[in-house]
Amino acid sequence: MNLERVSNEEKLNLCRKYYLGGFALLPFLWLVNVFWFFREAFLAPAYTEQVQIKSYVQRSAVGLLFWVIVLTTWISIFQTHRAQWGELGDYLSFTVPLGIP
Repeated sequence: MNLERVSNEEKLNLCRKYYLGGFALLPFLWLVNVFWFFREAFLAPAYTEQVQIKSYVQRSAVGLLFWVIVLTTWISIFQTHRAQWGELGDYLSFTVPLGIP
């Protein structure tokens, strides 16, 4: 979709949908929202809906940053401690690596 051909009201509606969709454990939508609407929020000439779009983009960026921190922390902890957790680590693994950890 070319955002230049869409009305400002529709841009705001779409940005709001991506922002709310991120709360459904879909942080990828926040990433899309930040990249897709960054230009509209911060670089485009001012228009009435821009303030709301800017707030949705900023909130999406904060939510995305939070998810990146949480997932990076979990992956780091899991990768370094899985073997120490014994059976629990094996149950949490999709595939159980063979050999000595």
